[in-house]
Amino acid sequence: MSVGLVYDPVFLGHDTGDHVENGRRLERTVGLLGSSDLRRGLVSVAPEPASMEDLLRVHSAQHVARVDRSSSSGGGWLDGDTVTSPGSYEAALYAAGGVARAAEAVINGDIESAFALVRPPGHHATRTDAMGFCLFNNVAIAARTAVQKHGLDRVLIVDFDVHHGNGTQDIFYSDSQVMYISTHQYPLYPGTGRVEETGVAGGLDHTVNIPLPPWSGDGEYLRAFQEIIVPAARRFCPQIILVSAGYDAHWADNISSMQVTVGGYARMAAVLKRLAEELCQGRVVFALEGGYHLDALAHSVKASIEVLLGLPAGEDDPLGLPPHGGGTMDIGPLLQRIKTAHGL
Repeated sequence: MSVGLVYDPVFLGHDTGDHVENGRRLERTVGLLGSSDLRRGLVSVAPEPASMEDLLRVHSAQHVARVDRSSSSGGGWLDGDTVTSPGSYEAALYAAGGVARAAEAVINGDIESAFALVRPPGHHATRTDAMGFCLFNNVAIAARTAVQKHGLDRVLIVDFDVHHGNGTQDIFYSDSQVMYISTHQYPLYPGTGRVEETGVAGGLDHTVNIPLPPWSGDGEYLRAFQEIIVPAARRFCPQIILVSAGYDAHWADNISSMQVTVGGYARMAAVLKRLAEELCQGRVVFALEGGYHLDALAHSVKASIEVLLGLPAGEDDPLGLPPHGGGTMDIGPLLQRIKTAHGL
């Protein structure tokens, strides 16, 4: 079972200093993969910079130029959350190109699945704006490239970052070839992702939002996966699954109020791996989004990769039990609203 890993030190060139989204996120994760010998079992997939053609499949020329200009002029703030440095434009090109390259390798059968350990993250970046730590929308570029360059008809994006991927939703809101499903804490930044946001025109019913209440944990997430994501994916029958893998719903991550554990992330990954095996010859690519507690992120990524490799991922969380429990909230009425909205 061949699993690819996309990583390159170029991603550290996006130097954000003491910003919560910083290079230590990757350094800690790569260190853990190395010390556990897990990296030896992975196929290295060298990222390539996204071409201008690939960027323009998703973003406006003005947006691309603004990111380039900000970076080449020494860096600066694009909004109140999102910063660039002299190396940011190059890192962002390689992040977007790295996810697209992983998807290409999976589509071509060179590897069965992959994890793209990239930054800056992408799912908040809209067609015209950088926001929420994101410069280019890595997963959206990979999805659009899979359709327009590699001839796929149906691409499923599953986003389990604790924040709603407003950029990805906006990009594909009227697109019939890409389905976007998101679990996220609601209310929380950026304020989008309501059940009623289901797509328009050809994309109607191709956006599925699962806005979970604060303090949701493993039980709530797994129930949402089984009752919403699995049947929606089966009905769509994708040819590849792309995962916006954000690990900031972990209980130790203070950017949210969620109570997910490392074991919970492993079980989510297992659901997605089984779906890929059932529906699209195992084709699944995870791409890193959020996750800001360094140890929680590193262990959660490691657990996800273990699942992709077919190795047993431990049920215990190395960081301990969530202090606020989790898994005991009644989300039945919420899930029923989603089922009714989408005919599930």
